[in-house]
Amino acid sequence: MNKSKFHIKTWGCQMNEYDSARIADLLETLGMSATEEPADADLIILNTCAVREKAAEKLFHQLGRWKPLKQDRPDLIIAVGGCVASEEGRRIRSRARIVDIVFGPQTYHRLPEMIRRVRSGDGPQIDVSFPANEKFGALPANRSRKVSAFVTIMEGCSHFCSYCIVPYTRGGEVSRPVSEILDEVKTLRDSGAREINLLGQNVNCFRGLNDDGTVCSFAELLYRVHQIDGIRRLRFTTSNPIEFTDELIAAIGDLDKIADSLHLPVQSGSDRILKLMNRPYSADDYRLMVAKVRAVKPSVLISSDFIVGFPSETDEDFEETMRLIRDIRFDNSFSFIYSKRPGTPAATMDDPLPLDAKKERLARLQQLINTYGMQYSRELHGTLQQVLVEGRSPDGVLMSGRTSTSRIVHFPGDDDLIGRMTGVRIAKVLPHCLIGEAQTNP
Repeated sequence: MNKSKFHIKTWGCQMNEYDSARIADLLETLGMSATEEPADADLIILNTCAVREKAAEKLFHQLGRWKPLKQDRPDLIIAVGGCVASEEGRRIRSRARIVDIVFGPQTYHRLPEMIRRVRSGDGPQIDVSFPANEKFGALPANRSRKVSAFVTIMEGCSHFCSYCIVPYTRGGEVSRPVSEILDEVKTLRDSGAREINLLGQNVNCFRGLNDDGTVCSFAELLYRVHQIDGIRRLRFTTSNPIEFTDELIAAIGDLDKIADSLHLPVQSGSDRILKLMNRPYSADDYRLMVAKVRAVKPSVLISSDFIVGFPSETDEDFEETMRLIRDIRFDNSFSFIYSKRPGTPAATMDDPLPLDAKKERLARLQQLINTYGMQYSRELHGTLQQVLVEGRSPDGVLMSGRTSTSRIVHFPGDDDLIGRMTGVRIAKVLPHCLIGEAQTNP
């Protein structure tokens, strides 16, 4: 495998992005190098997401586009990983004979051995098992050189929302040991990271073990990461209202490195729909959580997830969601039309609402949230914002970074600002970014 090349295509959430980066780290230890062009690769990996409807069909369409590459070069290895691989398993091979390896989110550390077996003529390799926490100990050091870096602290979900396939594709909740997480953060810090994003399907459900065998809560972990010198900013996603504790809210207020942006998925503002979703909180419970967060951190902006057109959602249910949005004044959202996932309880529920009605509701919801988001951005005009500089803007002309509220800011400057927290006066507000002038370089 020396001097051979790999290409990774990633679909899905930040955890998929993290997994793909760690797969790249693993393959580089084998002497392989990354390429942006599938046609130049000796190994092609598709890391998939199963959250949305027709995820499997999207997978097979992509494999169809790669089929000519395999026909021209039979020794090319094609691998499918991630949540669709976990969901579909051996069915992937039965529909796409060009696939040599199928692996799940918990088994990508076994890729070197699976690649070796394919190269040795042992035939296709399939491993979609759920070995708890085994992969993290088997992976090389995180080689990210980014200013803002991701660290997965726990995986899986044990809450079984009626619409969600994650518990079936990633397994139950498993938390990493605390020392392992802190070591990874320090390694990233030494490689230039100044912002750490802690990741988990339900990140605030973290229950990792300390070295003495005691259990560490997510709030306690935040204090531990906060103490690491050189880390300037902390973010975390995705939180779950089910275990958004007063202890966590107190930590958000206490720790000044925690960013002024919080992603707290609510899914619906209708108590009836929340119950059908198996989300054991009410809209008023959610309002109270947000009020408590804003009491300890008034500068925080709230983003959320919404599912529109859940089975049996009425006009009244949707208006309750709109009322919640007006009450909270969300900054941003990941909002989608309900997507039926096979094997989930919601997939068997009656869904009489026409697609056009769902699209109309989604458009109204997104328009309202976008209005609030733009208002928050306009309020920054003329203010001095602390921007963590991550690199150059896409055109390469300006420097680029993010505010604590996650606004992208472009401004004139030199590369020596990368990795530094820089004061930037906001001069112009655009729909998707801010333009500013650097004022100070603390």
